[in-house]
Amino acid sequence: MKVVRPFLLGVLIVGGFFYFTTWRHNGSSFTSLASQPSRLEITEAATPETPDEEEQNNIGVYKRALPSVVNITSRAMAFDFFYGAVPQEGQGSGFVIDKEGRILTNFHVIADAQEVWATLSNKKKYRAAVVGTDRAHDLAIIQIKAPDLQPATLGDSRRLQVGQTVYAIGNPFGLSGTLTKGLVSSIRQVREPDGSAIDDAIQTDAAINPGNSGGPLLNRGGEVIGINTMIASNVGNGGQSAGIGFAIPINTAKAVLEDLVTLGRVRRPALGVRTLPIGPELADQLGLAADYGLLIVQVVQGSAAAQAGLQGGNERRYISNYPVMIGGDLLIAVDGERVESQQDLAQIMNKHRAGDTVHMTVYRGKRKMEVSVTFGEAREQA
Repeated sequence: MKVVRPFLLGVLIVGGFFYFTTWRHNGSSFTSLASQPSRLEITEAATPETPDEEEQNNIGVYKRALPSVVNITSRAMAFDFFYGAVPQEGQGSGFVIDKEGRILTNFHVIADAQEVWATLSNKKKYRAAVVGTDRAHDLAIIQIKAPDLQPATLGDSRRLQVGQTVYAIGNPFGLSGTLTKGLVSSIRQVREPDGSAIDDAIQTDAAINPGNSGGPLLNRGGEVIGINTMIASNVGNGGQSAGIGFAIPINTAKAVLEDLVTLGRVRRPALGVRTLPIGPELADQLGLAADYGLLIVQVVQGSAAAQAGLQGGNERRYISNYPVMIGGDLLIAVDGERVESQQDLAQIMNKHRAGDTVHMTVYRGKRKMEVSVTFGEAREQA
C-alpha cells in the first residue's frame, strides 16, 4: 500500500504536467484559429454564367447526336494453352442509322464475336444481330429491336477541308457518352493494322481512344461525316496515343450501305486488268500518246475489261531488265476523272459497286477513245 501511493501520485503529477503544457495549449490554439460564426458568408456569382455562342453550339451538337450513339460490347472465345476456351470482351461505339434499329460501326469492333450487345444513351441494353460486314473498309452493320430510336443524320464528307471543326462522341475506356472536339488535321490515305487502306481518311486531333472505334465524327451541324476507327500510337512511349486519330469518310460507308443491308456483304467491283503506271520518261521511251495514265499490259479473259473490248499488250519489251507487254490501251480517265496511278483507279472503283457502268478514256495507239465498261464482281474472278 505504501508503494502504490507514491506511484499513483507520480502518475497524477505527470498527467497534469502534460495537460497544462501540451494538450491544453494546442486545444486553445485551435480554438483561437477557428472561429464559430453564427452563419457562413461566401461570395457567389450574381447570375449563372451563360454559355457563349461557340459553347452553345457544342452543347447543341452533343444533345442532338447523343441519342443516336450506342455503346457496343462483344464477347468472343479465345483459346488459352492452360485453360482452353476463354471468353474475351471487346468494346466500341456505333450510331443508329434508321428507325429499324440498324447501327453502323467498325468491323473490328464485332469481328469474331459470338455475342454483340448495344447499350443506348438511356442505359437500356439490347442483344444485337450482325447484318453485314465489309472487312476491306472496316465497316459493319448490326441491328437491335428497340422502340423510339433516333437515327443520326449522315452528312457529306466530299467537301471537308483542313481546319474545319469536328466532334467525336463515343465510349472511350467504357466511359459512355463522351464528347471531344478538334479540327480536321489532314485528309490522306492511311493503312490499318491489318494492312487494308482507307482512302481519304479524315485525320483529326479530337481525342480518340480505345472504345471510340465505330463512333461518329460530326461536323458543326451535328451531321456524321466520319466513323472513328483508329489512333496513331507512339511505339517508343509504350503504345500510348500520339493525339492523332483517323476516321473513315461517311461517303465511303454510304456507298456500301445498300449492299450491307440487303446482301450482308459488298459487291466489290472488278475490272480484270494488269496495268503499268506511266510517267513522262517512260511515255517517251514507249512512244505513247500521253505522258501519264495506266498502260494495260494484260486483260483477264472473260473479265469486265475483256467484255468491253479493252486491249492488253501484244509485244514484249524489257524495261530495266523487267519484261513488259506493250501495245495495249493507255487508260487516262474514268468518267472524266484523271487517272495517273493505280491508287487513283482504286479510289474511283471504291466509289462503285459491281454492275455499275463507267466511261473510260483510253488511247489506242494515237487514237483517243471512249469505252463503256460494266464492272464485274471481284469475288467472281481470280
